[in-house]
Amino acid sequence: MSDNLERLTLDDVLTARERIKSTCIHTSLIRSYELSKEFHNDVYLKPENLQVTGAFKIRGALNKIKTLSDEEKKRGLIASSAGNHAQGVAYSGHALGIDVTIVMPETTPLIKVQATKNWGAHVVLAGQVYDEAYETAKKLEQENGYTFIHPFNDKEVMAGQGTIALEILEDMPDTDVILVPVGGGGLISGIAVAAKAINPNVKVIGVESTGAQAMRLSLDEGHPVSLDQVDSIADGAAVKSVGNLTFDYVKEYVDDIITLDDEDLIEAIFLLVEKHKIVAEATGALSIAALKKLHLRNKKVVSVISGGNIDVLTMSSLLDRGLYSRGRLFCFSVKLKDTPGQLVKIANILARVGANVVKLDHNQFKALDRLRHVALEVTVETNGHDHIQEVKKALEAEGYMIEVIY
Repeated sequence: MSDNLERLTLDDVLTARERIKSTCIHTSLIRSYELSKEFHNDVYLKPENLQVTGAFKIRGALNKIKTLSDEEKKRGLIASSAGNHAQGVAYSGHALGIDVTIVMPETTPLIKVQATKNWGAHVVLAGQVYDEAYETAKKLEQENGYTFIHPFNDKEVMAGQGTIALEILEDMPDTDVILVPVGGGGLISGIAVAAKAINPNVKVIGVESTGAQAMRLSLDEGHPVSLDQVDSIADGAAVKSVGNLTFDYVKEYVDDIITLDDEDLIEAIFLLVEKHKIVAEATGALSIAALKKLHLRNKKVVSVISGGNIDVLTMSSLLDRGLYSRGRLFCFSVKLKDTPGQLVKIANILARVGANVVKLDHNQFKALDRLRHVALEVTVETNGHDHIQEVKKALEAEGYMIEVIY
């Protein structure tokens, strides 16, 4: 540990639980039959999207703020955040009567910006990613004398996040694996310290986006590194640099870091909505997406859903893409003779294999030889990738050569 005075212990986490218990709910584990069956483990969900601010960040923010002196509170609070920490600090400030200023990246989803304002915070938009917002916040701290509340690289913030581990192991003492989304590292640090203190045999595994894998690369290099850029739909975990404290805790206590592509996250968001009616933002779904890359069998696995603050338009777009990736929608084009009855033949084939037509585009101007042929573009609802193969074979058996669009 780089600074022994900052060392986080189980006692710190237990104390944090007492400070925040009147506000932060104990989110009960939800067993997922569908995910357990698909990924060959006994899978449980830890729905932190159900917290008052829609994410786990309220735990750490509230714990930190309650440890401040009256003088520190009087100066007002400032924080930098991609959204969820912002709401945690704003809510806590509102509840305790403290002025709050939040600096958020200009790319922050509007739902997170408005939610932060709704708790009475003054919001400043600066930079394209968290790290640039952080620089602005530190500048404002110096200029105005604010008290800075770090989103992850802080002992008391980590202690608050660690209360999640207490709840998991109280609800299911024989937990084998805890999957945790990773951004700056505060959440996984708190969980890992607490979990390992209670049961050293529990595996704590972090999950990062390949477009923002600062912690994975830092571990590979043996020291904190800074990414040149981040590119991920998981905006809540899109940080260029992890904390020096969180890096030390992850290095000491965390068993592994898994990295995932955005397409994996989209599929995970879709699965949560379809199978459990749970809304998760992309960062919150990291631990669900990781289930497919967990090379274990028949273990009790807890996936921490870190947050659910996602706007409706983004959710709609991601669900559409999830339908494609899960083989629930299939779009293809086929060239037909420009004679009566051709459309009916295609419709009959699709009906025979149980593919429900969602959309048809019958356009002779899309065919190069439109005097003799027309181009038909069809979107059908299917039951998975095996069903799509059945549709293809049925069409090919009747002499139709199709072009897959998606």
